[in-house]
Amino acid sequence: MTPNLNATFSALADPTRRAILARLAAGESSVTKLAEPFEMSLPAISKHLKVLERAGLIARGREAQWRPCRLEAGPLRDAAGWLEHYRRFWEESFDRLEEYLRKLQTKGPVRTKKTTPAKERSNGRKK
Repeated sequence: MTPNLNATFSALADPTRRAILARLAAGESSVTKLAEPFEMSLPAISKHLKVLERAGLIARGREAQWRPCRLEAGPLRDAAGWLEHYRRFWEESFDRLEEYLRKLQTKGPVRTKKTTPAKERSNGRKK
């Protein structure tokens, strides 16, 4: 994994940060507005924002006293691209499994040959 993906997945590992990103998907927001639904202090929210900013997932502007935060989707696109490879792998694996199970069902029950003990096989008689 590239360092950028590591930072992205590390930032996404926390549910609070994922919730912040979800809120920012609706548009820019101030730190105070972002903090409203969370039961934590503004400094704690600011720490989460710094992690998201270092990962490149958000950008912060400055408009007088207001510091709006906005979503930066580039790193999410990179993570989605990396995950896509594995999604295809699992999808193809499940398709092969489904085909195999379908073949088993159409063949009917599996029958096994009854084997004769080794003593009975030699010269066709029991010893």
